[in-house]
Amino acid sequence: MSDPRRHILTVAQMTAADAAAVASGAPTSVLMERAGEAVAETVAARFTPGPAVVLAGPGDNGGDGYVVARLLKSRGWSVRVEAFGPPMTPSAIAAAALWDGETSPLSDHAARSDLIIDALFGAGLNRPLSVELARLARRLESKPERMVAVDVPSGLSGDLATPLGAVSFRAGVTVTFHRRKLAHVLQPGRSICGEVVVKDIGLSSAPTDLFENTPDLWLAGYPWPAVSVHKSTRGRLIVVSGEAWSTGAARLAARAALRVGGGLVTMLSPPEALMVNAAHLEAVMLRPFETELELEAAASAVEAVIIGPAAGISEATLSNVLALARTGAALVVDADALSVFRDDPDELFSVLDRDDVLTPHPGEFERIFPGVLKRSPERVSAARDAATRAQAVVVLKGPDTVIAAPDGRAAVNLNGTSWLATAGSGDVLAGLIGGLIAQGMDSFEAACAGVWIHAACAEEFGPGLISEDLPDLVPMVLKHLQGRVARA
Repeated sequence: MSDPRRHILTVAQMTAADAAAVASGAPTSVLMERAGEAVAETVAARFTPGPAVVLAGPGDNGGDGYVVARLLKSRGWSVRVEAFGPPMTPSAIAAAALWDGETSPLSDHAARSDLIIDALFGAGLNRPLSVELARLARRLESKPERMVAVDVPSGLSGDLATPLGAVSFRAGVTVTFHRRKLAHVLQPGRSICGEVVVKDIGLSSAPTDLFENTPDLWLAGYPWPAVSVHKSTRGRLIVVSGEAWSTGAARLAARAALRVGGGLVTMLSPPEALMVNAAHLEAVMLRPFETELELEAAASAVEAVIIGPAAGISEATLSNVLALARTGAALVVDADALSVFRDDPDELFSVLDRDDVLTPHPGEFERIFPGVLKRSPERVSAARDAATRAQAVVVLKGPDTVIAAPDGRAAVNLNGTSWLATAGSGDVLAGLIGGLIAQGMDSFEAACAGVWIHAACAEEFGPGLISEDLPDLVPMVLKHLQGRVARA
């Protein structure tokens, strides 16, 4: 059975996949023909035939471009090639020899074309664009809808997901082959690539531990309730409330945990916040606590605990986290419960287990993993480094949220949406993750599922979303997922 998970490759892994295909009897020229055909099919499906220019580089990416030009011309397009130097590799030379249309040196006239195919350089480029190409890239960057990139927009690093110099080309559609690369999933590369179309050209590659965060990654382990379950067996979860004036965040988390299937969700509240919480809670239960020992005792009887949303950056919060860590419950540590350890992150790491989950945004990440983001080549490496240091699952939030486990697994979320840029959305995410862990889901998979469901809810609602809307959208998303399971 094939692996349904969608792997993300580095440039080196993709190069190895190409080399393995050649070694097994598929010549580079055949792979190039398949790649060019994949691009031509993508163009034909999205654009009306008309004038087009193919910008061809000297390497195999340029060879792909010559194939695209030939195939589009055969479909009735008016195509010309503008070459950035002569083809240099054997396969590119052969592809150029089969092109019988107009070829000219690269010029500024390309910017006037209705459709531009960028086949200058692929993901393996390791140097900035030349002055000439950088000037052209700047002229074209305001009209990415006219640009289709082959593999990646030229000038974009395939591994770093950033331009190698001051600028790269920018595409409305990028056609890549076999698997997505880091440039296609991490910002700013993801935005520079536009829509990413992945085409199969007959390659195979060794499995990796970096994945696209799609339901294929975790749906098989989703804790759908069996016929015989009751509320006590669907997962018991505690959410720790903040003080009386800071209770809403914890309630958002608790409601999300309940909506995602948690059987018994209880809010542990400081006595002075009881009345405020009682006025807003219904299915979520409420209990007071005054000391960390009382909190520890309560948490000893549940599967998971969420602490941090509006908990307050205080000695009490620090003591509460340490007390909870002495129990057998899995912890979801968020917001203030992370920031409170900024002076001594190792104190937090020393008490965590591998089933605990940390959910920092970049500012909180910097507080407990100082300098890691800046030193890392990209966010996947940073999140993995953090997970190894903490020996816990780390969710590095953002438009390209990365989830990393201490065993090396990592996933990049691709369904993120700007509608989530609203106060309290992170509290809902903590609730979703905690609710899934409480039901017995593997913590890494629960974090991946929570992130995906969170974004799917936001996309379902769209403009005007506030965090209070998110938990009540969960049932619709889960219904879609359940239908997918039924159809499988």
